[in-house]
Amino acid sequence: MHRNIIRTAVFAAAVAVLALVASPATAAVYDIDGAHSSATFKVKHLAISTVSGGFGKVSGKVTWDPADPTKSVVDATIDTSSIDTQNAGRDEHLKSPDFFDVATHPTITFKSTKVEPAGDGRLKVTGDLTLRGVTKPVVLDVEGPVTPIKDPRGNMKTGATATTKINRQDFGVSWSKTLDGGGLVVSDDVWITIELELAQAKDTAAAAK
Repeated sequence: MHRNIIRTAVFAAAVAVLALVASPATAAVYDIDGAHSSATFKVKHLAISTVSGGFGKVSGKVTWDPADPTKSVVDATIDTSSIDTQNAGRDEHLKSPDFFDVATHPTITFKSTKVEPAGDGRLKVTGDLTLRGVTKPVVLDVEGPVTPIKDPRGNMKTGATATTKINRQDFGVSWSKTLDGGGLVVSDDVWITIELELAQAKDTAAAAK
């Protein structure tokens, strides 16, 4: 009887090991490729035109699990000093305490709390956005990630585009002036687009081989 118990235990252990080998983890960790990624925004100016700007320095990591997207994780950081609106005077104003207060708040961060499939190669990513020291939940509408490809250097790459709209007043970015007709010099609504190119981290790439 003892031999039967031992045989059963050994068989169960062997089955468990084979199951692990036959079903490797599908999740992979990707680094945000800062040279090919950006975060841009648009606001209404004088209620008659749209002004665009962006941040040139975006970094972070994305854990992507195509088999179960709900297990995916996004952790991104934007360097506020990298703001660029193609106007030096405006950029300096935006870096001041009237807007981003770069000296006190050098980064904007986003940390996901929930990832949900949204159909047709899209995701809905809910997370905490921290801007000027204020943290609020926001929802990103994401197109992608696309099927990974190998670049000319042999690195596995994928990409995604995320969009959302926030009210800057929610984050303490309250500077503006009222026009004679009642509108604002700068709109409260801000439209945001994040373009990401992702490179599979070396450690997970090696583990996947």
